[in-house]
Amino acid sequence: MPTDRFPLLQGDNDRIALIDGERRVTYGALSGLADRLATGLLDGMEDLAEERIAFFLPASPDYVAVMHGVWRAGGIAVPLNVGATIAELDHYLRCARVTRLVAQAKHHAMLGALCAQLGIRLLQPDELMADAAGVLPDIADSRRAMMVFTSGTTSKPKGVVTTHGNIRAQITVLLEAWGWSDSDRIPLFLPLHHVHGIINVLSCALWAGATVHLFPRFDAAAICNNVAAGDYSVFMAVPTIYVKLLDHLERLEGAEAKRVCDGFAAMRLNVSGSAACPVPLFEQWQARTGQILLERYGMTEIGMALSNPYLGERRAGHVGQPLPGVEVRLYGEDEQPITEAGQPGEIRIKGPNVFLEYWDNAEATVKSFRDGWFCTGDMAVVEEGSYRIMGRTSIDIIKSGGYKLSALEIEAALLAHPAVAEVAVIGVEDATWGEKIVAFVVPRPGRKADAEEIIDWSAGQLSIYKIPRLIHFVDSLPRNAMGKVTKPDLKALLSTTSA
Repeated sequence: MPTDRFPLLQGDNDRIALIDGERRVTYGALSGLADRLATGLLDGMEDLAEERIAFFLPASPDYVAVMHGVWRAGGIAVPLNVGATIAELDHYLRCARVTRLVAQAKHHAMLGALCAQLGIRLLQPDELMADAAGVLPDIADSRRAMMVFTSGTTSKPKGVVTTHGNIRAQITVLLEAWGWSDSDRIPLFLPLHHVHGIINVLSCALWAGATVHLFPRFDAAAICNNVAAGDYSVFMAVPTIYVKLLDHLERLEGAEAKRVCDGFAAMRLNVSGSAACPVPLFEQWQARTGQILLERYGMTEIGMALSNPYLGERRAGHVGQPLPGVEVRLYGEDEQPITEAGQPGEIRIKGPNVFLEYWDNAEATVKSFRDGWFCTGDMAVVEEGSYRIMGRTSIDIIKSGGYKLSALEIEAALLAHPAVAEVAVIGVEDATWGEKIVAFVVPRPGRKADAEEIIDWSAGQLSIYKIPRLIHFVDSLPRNAMGKVTKPDLKALLSTTSA
């Protein structure tokens, strides 16, 4: 992004941008750190010319300074998952052809051998800090700015490249749609290798001149204490975080729980995303806090595309309407646009928010577009003007007995059973039905769960062709860093238990 856009409040350098433990970092100080780091990265060069600079950093002022420093110097920022394995990091670094990796000193021992093997310079943020800011290049919106890797739930993670213009579009549409202002205060505990944390929370807040409270990880007790104290006006999380918060509230004494619930109730906005929010969770959160969760739909390649309204009716189980400037269409298997309400189709997107390319993967880039529309691979249906996500075409859409069924719909129904704490539904190849419906259930603590009873109970909740034919009980569901269930792992588990 052009340097004159960070921070947005040019004349208010004393405003607090980041809270990191006891440390308070103003916008003026943060901008100065980013400029000095950009100068250090350039080291006498005029422009990084889209050099890939990776960083393995937790939520911290260092993270923000490095990311913006790379942008200001003309490089491509490659934020890495600090929870990734060495094998995963090897893939990311090789794929992006990274030349320099920035990490705090405590991580150098873990990363040193890999960087030596790949010929990558391993650096600390302080090593890159110039004594003073130098002349920085002008960066056009069309330049590549960032590479974020897909979650890899359906294939090996791909590097999604966005331009400065893409990032600008992804941020500014949310500033307007969700009513951001410089008086907002938000906690950030989400992973910072994913657009939810990078764009929706951190970048939107900093662009608006708001204050971000940084957490190295989700800490229910600490966050709830701050909520009770009225520290936040906006809260953004994935569904599993809201589940954990409800569980935490159950363990608190009445008066203390009420203080936390009142703190949430006083906020102007609670957002849920990155995975489908089950209707029972939506209703439980509203009953406990008074907050009606705002659900939205997006992905690494597009930022956000659909959102329930900030002002207006928010429908449980739905993700609202297209955001301003974003075009959305549903396409059928015949490659024709769907014009009839209630008919499911694949979501396809056009707009300035859509990514530029998959890095070094022209074939995958070409395959992901049809006539200029990005093919998301997600199925949806429009009901009363609002989009409802049915799931991934390859994972969450089950073709059974001639029907096209949504695994998410079946999961939402099963979650209403009193013995079911968590559930994931998949389709498994079957000679008779094409695919049979299999549910993996995590029982509620202290509740006896019986497969036959759940199947019988489902008959009163679902059409007969949507009822699971097999129930498997598990201690936990496999999830990625953003809380999404990794369903290929469930299929592998099923084949293992069946062997």
